[in-house]
Amino acid sequence: MVQRIFTIFFIQIIFFISGCSRPVATEQTSLSDYPPLPDNLTRAQVVRVVDGDTIIVRIGRDEERVRLIGINTPESVDPRRPVECFGKEAANNARKLVDRQTVLLEDDPSQDSRDRFGRLLRYVWLEDGRMVNLEQIRQGYAYEYTYDVPYRYQAIFRAAEAEARNAQRGLWAPETCNGQR
Repeated sequence: MVQRIFTIFFIQIIFFISGCSRPVATEQTSLSDYPPLPDNLTRAQVVRVVDGDTIIVRIGRDEERVRLIGINTPESVDPRRPVECFGKEAANNARKLVDRQTVLLEDDPSQDSRDRFGRLLRYVWLEDGRMVNLEQIRQGYAYEYTYDVPYRYQAIFRAAEAEARNAQRGLWAPETCNGQR
């Protein structure tokens, strides 16, 4: 209990320093715990989930691969690598969240628009106000991942990963990967 109070206090300090006033998502996440859903996002239809951090969407008549900013999931489809611990579970959770759904795509001016593989780099929001990137971390299916420079929701994602680790959810559970890839 004392550790949980300390964790909450530490997270609030991080938000105060970063200029945020919302608490980090916890096990009892409600929509008020999320960063506000931005206006004027691009609507897209999910065509297919590639893995836990990459999806294919249709925007108008065009299909685009989208890499979720700020997260990395264990590999499940890279032909050059073996399937990593919890990779299939991460992909299945992404399917559960977004497969065939309408999503909202948010870009981040601090990041490139595309990665070196030509994928769009975006935050992916569900119409109910949940962010898929954050859900994957919070539920223990993804690691927080900073590619080159800090991104808009970095502090929130890092705090969500710490909470998932402390709660031993998903890949942090001793009976799954225990934090190992």
